[in-house]
Amino acid sequence: MDLLLPSPPTPLQELHDHLFEKAAVRLFVKRDDLIHPEVSGNKWRKLKYVLQDVLVCEKDTVLTFGGAYSNHLYALAAAGKELGLKTIGIVRGEKPEEESATLQFCRQKGMELHFVSREEYRLRDSAEYLSALESRFGAPYIVPEGGTTTLALPGVAELVAEVEEQLPTVAVYYCVAAGTGGTAAGLLSAGADVVAFSALKGGDFLKADILDLTREIAKTGTLDLQTGYHFGGYAKYNAELLGFIADFKARFGIQLEQVYTGKMFYGLFDMIRKGHFSEGSTIVAVHTGGLQGLLRK
Repeated sequence: MDLLLPSPPTPLQELHDHLFEKAAVRLFVKRDDLIHPEVSGNKWRKLKYVLQDVLVCEKDTVLTFGGAYSNHLYALAAAGKELGLKTIGIVRGEKPEEESATLQFCRQKGMELHFVSREEYRLRDSAEYLSALESRFGAPYIVPEGGTTTLALPGVAELVAEVEEQLPTVAVYYCVAAGTGGTAAGLLSAGADVVAFSALKGGDFLKADILDLTREIAKTGTLDLQTGYHFGGYAKYNAELLGFIADFKARFGIQLEQVYTGKMFYGLFDMIRKGHFSEGSTIVAVHTGGLQGLLRK
């Protein structure tokens, strides 16, 4: 039973374009942006079993981490409100004079925000630091940045089973944006061959992180990590990317955002144009939602 409604399966939409015809590939979009109005896309899937564990552990408070525009903070705040859980967000950076729309939403949903220096934020995976947070906040259930834990993998893996029922043929590649790598790891754990597009500058470290998450999975798919489509780094973008996003919406009726999905689809189209995928390939691009990222003020 899914705690957060509505629930999957989400639509699978085929895109048609001369580019795909010329490359002799088929491209489908898994519309996880439609999974829930506030707990968006991959966050719904990554939090599914985490939130079940919170209830099993009989915790009433969840603490997590993120930046001022974090999709994860946004989603967890909404989920907490829906499930009657108290939520606490440890936010990277000093408190701004005017909070982002993301953080304002989190407060509206009842999330308690605590701003920390970037130096302190880098300790978020330290056992000593986490122990101090447990003592300070009364032993909350702690979820890592981005919701990326081994509990996130089975929720994401269910996407592959959905696609297998929806597609008339076998998907050869799954394409996804990567921030912490949890979604890519979940797809790999289901045996999918994954092309992951890093939204971070210098994102080569993600390969080790993703493979580490799947180290106890007996058989996984293959990982192709693309690190050349970050447009300058996390949450950075330029006129070319914004133009691509506008054109994509005009042609296909699908809204993207500039932090994750815009970069992923830009990179995917470029790879198709360059003949990266063999003729006859079927590609499933996962729309991981996060459209609240359009609100950058």
